Amino acid sequence: MTQVIFYEKPGCSNNARQKQLLTAAGHELEIRDLLTEAWTADLLRSYFAGKPVADWFNKAAPKVKSGEIKPGGVDADTALALMLAEPILIRRPLMEAAGRRNVGFDPAEVEAWIGLEKAHAAPADLETCRRKPQASPDSPTPSVSETTPS
Repeated sequence: MTQVIFYEKPGCSNNARQKQLLTAAGHELEIRDLLTEAWTADLLRSYFAGKPVADWFNKAAPKVKSGEIKPGGVDADTALALMLAEPILIRRPLMEAAGRRNVGFDPAEVEAWIGLEKAHAAPADLETCRRKPQASPDSPTPSVSETTPS
């Protein structure tokens, strides 16, 4: 059993599945709100060590999805400044356990780091938002084939 500090966006269904996998593996979670935490650039950067700047971003954030922010074209300092101003841009979850910090939830990486119970394995993609796009009042409801993961 490992104590895990788990930063989530409250209400996020993917974070709920990730937490379920961790608790099923016997880990104890301390849940924190990623959006209201008092982040500093240095603290936030410590979760991203060794990852490309583009991988720091929440691909489902409105400004990323709209193309207003292009994670591949942003340097580290600019990325941190953007995330401090708008924490919704931070990829989830941020986790701290066993003397290490990490961003995102790759089951194989988490298994190697603190262990996951393979019997409770979930689909490989535990980060793509499964929420369906909202239709505007003037547009028809999209069919299942028209919806895309966000």
